[in-house]
Formats: sequence, structure tokens, C-alpha cells
Amino acid sequence: MQASHILRKYDPAQWGGTETALQRLIQGLQQHGVSSTVHAPKNASRDDIDPLRDSGAKIQRYRAFVPVVGISAAQRDALVSWGGNLFSFELFSQLRASGADVMHSHALNRIAGISLMAARTRGVPHVITLHGGALDIPDEVNAKLTAPLKGGFEWGKALGALVRSRNVLQNTDAIFTCNPREAALLQDKYPRQRIIVQPHAVPAAQYAADSRAAALKAYPQIAERDLIVKVARLDPAKNLPWLVRQLPAIKRRHPRAMLVLIGAGTTQSVVEELHREITRLGLSKDVLLTGGLGSGSAELIGLIQTARLFVLSSTAEPFGIVILEAWASGTPVLSSRTSGAASLIEHGRTGLLYDLDQVADFHSGIDTLMINNNLHRHISTEAREHVRAEFDVPSIAGRVARVYEELVEAKKRKGSKKILPPQPVQLAAKLS
Repeated sequence: MQASHILRKYDPAQWGGTETALQRLIQGLQQHGVSSTVHAPKNASRDDIDPLRDSGAKIQRYRAFVPVVGISAAQRDALVSWGGNLFSFELFSQLRASGADVMHSHALNRIAGISLMAARTRGVPHVITLHGGALDIPDEVNAKLTAPLKGGFEWGKALGALVRSRNVLQNTDAIFTCNPREAALLQDKYPRQRIIVQPHAVPAAQYAADSRAAALKAYPQIAERDLIVKVARLDPAKNLPWLVRQLPAIKRRHPRAMLVLIGAGTTQSVVEELHREITRLGLSKDVLLTGGLGSGSAELIGLIQTARLFVLSSTAEPFGIVILEAWASGTPVLSSRTSGAASLIEHGRTGLLYDLDQVADFHSGIDTLMINNNLHRHISTEAREHVRAEFDVPSIAGRVARVYEELVEAKKRKGSKKILPPQPVQLAAKLS
């Protein structure tokens, strides 16, 4: 079986959770006889570095653009990097000429509309994975997504209407989403749609292998420090400046604390604010900005393993694949109570949760995981066992492959526009 995976952005230099999830899905699908082609917009990155290609996928680039006039180059770059509604004339012909048995969009809006139209033209199933959510997005995040449009005129609405982009969630053949809350909201809005709660995966054995020496060699400044690690692209939803502003209070109680931020700078305004806050607070020796590290690299895994705790401060996180990475590495997690984190973490057993508007609870969680060795050990053990049992790559990818097979067979039998009859929300466990 061949699957086409469609992305609205793919730049290895700005690697993040969506790319990691797709890479692991591609690797897992190979074990179930599914080959993958990734369709992504052209960009200026070096083409000799391509983790998805190295994972066995074919890469096809298409020309795309942001249909907005009257904005600066920086605004345009921000739209491409985070949440912009792109369009492509070339993508449709590329997909129509493909030999895919199923088309899997990892984007919404116009790009999803184009891929759905191509799938219908070819008579093959079409599915969507919601990596960033669709309905379960805080107003604050929505405002930041549209901020780069300020002062511009978007002329792409007619193009969206052409591909029926507003109807893709209603008309696709199945929707994979990462957490139950998003699934419930979708099912309420689209009661006749097939919606599957499908978590991402982690290669548990790889993250369990001791890589601390590689991290220390790459970053000798971490020696004798109590690391608080966060892995995230530097974009507004990750709330990184807020986290930096908490560090002085943490250091007054835990002088050896060091904040390690691992991730590519995808949003320039966030990068600039981070550097301003680090300088203003005199934290240049207490905050390590590593930039993007390769998914599964020894340096990345070693930093997580060396950490006293792993922290998330996101305002929105539909799933949180980095939570799985921390669990597999044996590092306890303290996370803001996003829908994704709340669906994964059992407070007090597999991690700790806090509300962003309750700063005292955040600092209490820091203190607990810094000081309470028994609870630290208990959470680490429970979380590692949980991730091995529920989120290893082969089993998660196998569930997706079975959905593909069901859709293809149903299409052969029925030949209808809507491939499967209405079904209630399905939990991933029921697909196993």
C-alpha cells in the first residue's frame, strides 16, 4: 500500500512535534507494508539534510504561496512558519498523478481542501490528522495565529471556496485527533463523521538507552547543574518567555537550577523576546538555548535523561509528543493543564499538572520534583512503564495502517463519496 502525506510546511531546520510524529508514523507504517510519500512546499533549506527522506519516505516538493497582500516579509515568514493558510496550484496535479492508495493530510484549510479534491478525483480515501487542533484552541492562540495578517488584505478566500476548504472536516473520510476533548468537540459538530482518538508514538527503547555522556560532551556547562528541560519550537503557543521569567524565583530556592530550552526558532518575535528576557534578568549562565536538535539524537535524549524534570508551559497543546519522550527517558513531567497534557498525565502518578494562572502551583510542582526523591522515582517508573505499554511506535502505526486498509476496502465495495457509515468516536485502544 502507498500513502501520500500532505504537509503545509516542512523545513528540517524548524523541526517540531508534527514532523516527529510523522517521522515515527512513516517508520512504523513501513513495518506494516505501507510506503510513504511526503508532499510539502518548496523552501530554501538544504536538501542534503532531510530526516523524513532518511526515514524511508519519498519527498515531493510543490510550489505554494500565502495569498495576502500588504504585509511585510517578516509577517509573511511568520504566516508560513506558524498557522498561515497557504494555497498551491501545483499540489493538485502532483497528487492526482501519484499512485497513492490513500491520501493523508496533516494540514487543514486550503491545503487539506486541495488534497481532498485530488483524492475524490482519483477515487481513493482521504484522512486528516489534527496535529494542532481545530476546535480545542484557546482564543489567545487564535489571536496570535492571525496577528501576522494585520494590515494586509487576504485575497485567498475565493481559492478556499474553490476547494471547499471550510468543509474538509465534514467531507473527509476519517479524522485522527490526538486527544479525547478535541474528539468530543468534533463529534458534536460533525455527528456523522468518523473520528478516531489516535495518540502519537515514541521509540521507547531508543529513549531508554543511556545517552547522558553525549549530552555532557556537547554541553559541558550542564555539569553539576539541576536541569529543567523543555523541548519545543520557539513559537507563541509554547509560552517560553513566561517560563524564563519564573527562573529567578526558582534559583532562589534551587541555586543549581538551569533551564534548557531545546527547539528551533520558528517565530522571530518569540526568539527576540526570549533573548531580551534572559538579558534583562541576568540569566545568561542559567538558560541554555540549544537550537533544534535532531529527533532521537543522542544529545537530545541525553539532555532529557540528565534533567531533574521536564517542564511544559504551553497555552495550547493538543497532544504533547514530548511528554512521551520524557516518560521514555525516565524523567518526570510538570505540565501546564492543556487538553493534551490532561488527557495523558494522571496527576501524581505519571506526572504533575498545574494551571498557568496559578503560578504558586507551578513553583510547588518544581519544588516537589526537585526535593521529593521518593515521588520523583515513583513518577519516573510509572510513566516509563506506561509509555512502553501504550505508545510504542509499531503498535500505534499498526492502528493507522488498519484504518487505511478498512477505508480502501470499503471504497472498493461501495465506490461512494462517503466511504464509511457514521460511527461514534473510537478510542485508539479499540482499534488494537
